[in-house]
Amino acid sequence: MILDTPLSWRDVAAVAAGEPLELAASAAARIAAARALVVSIVASDVRAYGVNTGVGALCEVVVDTAHQRQLSRNILMSHAAGLGAPLGAIETRAIMAAAINNYAHGYSGVRPELVAALVALLEADCHPEVPSRGSLGYLTHMAHVGLALIGEGHVIRRGARRPGAEVLRELGLAPLVLEAKEGLSLVNGTPCATGLAAVALVRMERLLGWADAIAAMTAETLHAQIRAYDAESLALRPSRGIELVGSRLRTALAGSAILAASAGRRTQDPLCLRAVPQVHGAARDVFEAGAAVVDQELRSVTDNPLVAGTASAPRVFSEAHAVGAALGLAADGLGVAIAELAAMSERRIDRLVNPLVSRLPAFLAADSGVGSGLMIAQYTALALVGENRRLAAPASLDGGVTSALQEDHVAHATPAAAKLLEILNNTQAILAIELLAAAQAYDLQPTALERAPRTDAIYRMVRAHVAFYADDRPLADDMSAVRGLLDAPAPELAP
Repeated sequence: MILDTPLSWRDVAAVAAGEPLELAASAAARIAAARALVVSIVASDVRAYGVNTGVGALCEVVVDTAHQRQLSRNILMSHAAGLGAPLGAIETRAIMAAAINNYAHGYSGVRPELVAALVALLEADCHPEVPSRGSLGYLTHMAHVGLALIGEGHVIRRGARRPGAEVLRELGLAPLVLEAKEGLSLVNGTPCATGLAAVALVRMERLLGWADAIAAMTAETLHAQIRAYDAESLALRPSRGIELVGSRLRTALAGSAILAASAGRRTQDPLCLRAVPQVHGAARDVFEAGAAVVDQELRSVTDNPLVAGTASAPRVFSEAHAVGAALGLAADGLGVAIAELAAMSERRIDRLVNPLVSRLPAFLAADSGVGSGLMIAQYTALALVGENRRLAAPASLDGGVTSALQEDHVAHATPAAAKLLEILNNTQAILAIELLAAAQAYDLQPTALERAPRTDAIYRMVRAHVAFYADDRPLADDMSAVRGLLDAPAPELAP
């Protein structure tokens, strides 16, 4: 992939998954031009935050030219204060790609060599060790990335944790000696939140597709009244998401002898079946809005300060573009949307295992009484729904005051994106339990009517990996195996 115009969230996700990234000549030229402005600012003693002043509450402390390199290095050292388990390779690569994209706008003022070093690490499939916890907004994650560029910290190469300096030598790269402003530009901006959000969008898009297919299977096994999915009815609530989900459900269930036999038996189904288009559709609408925000962020310059003008008349803008309020709000909204979808999935699981409403053997057990079947699988799903509810509390409202009242508002965009990823992990497990239960319910149908061709294909895929459950093995292994199936793209449900 060649970076000329700003990357999209799909581009960032592709680089995170391993696609190469290369700077276009035009992007390299913009980076070099911005660096020339910083050189001019240093030479002219124009006051510029983080270039020749301290940072945060130390912004009024002037730093002379002789100490500006030390300032850049010290910023990395002091800001590399993250803790906790490290991010995975995909998440770290996404952050790096978003940072490169930010510098390529041509307003940050880092040297081309710095950006080239980030690109080289991506190309070599190396990623710095980045602790996952400790960033309110954007500082600690990128500080740990920056350590690798100066030969400090640790880098993961071919699955092994190695000292940064050692890996740089192997790649033929000299540790960078940071110049004026580079330390601040490395830790500034919203690349960590943007990169994590891009990864979350890919996972959410996949799970939205699986959720439709799995809900269709449950609806079929519970003999739902699919008039609720009619296009004419759904069109009365205008929504691209509802329209799409309704179409996917109708396609998934087309040709079902099970549903044909049960048509008209009930006036209406419970909401966890009847409202799938409305809830899944709303989640899709929120997804589209959130994706637009992430793309907007990638089109934005999020460094502070920004440099502009000409070498003879450089300008410095000390602003607040690094505050990722839009990203935090979007990630919070995405988390609530997918958590609601997961909660509805758990309600469908309960109906599958509950003999009072399913008209199937209790807990889908092969021998009810002797066997507990999927009783406790529903407990697990409910526990994860509860965890999602706690995680879905908005990070954007956390607030906080830092840096001696100078940084007195925090948007918490990075924590919002990080907890969105946790909600998605839980949701994948909940959907996997529903898929496992739906497959079990097919095997326990009281009549031998044919499934819809598309739901039958998904059922057979599940049974190719997991046999009918008869309390004869640890259920957790089956749940884990089916969860892994949801790592693949969702089934095609185009009409």
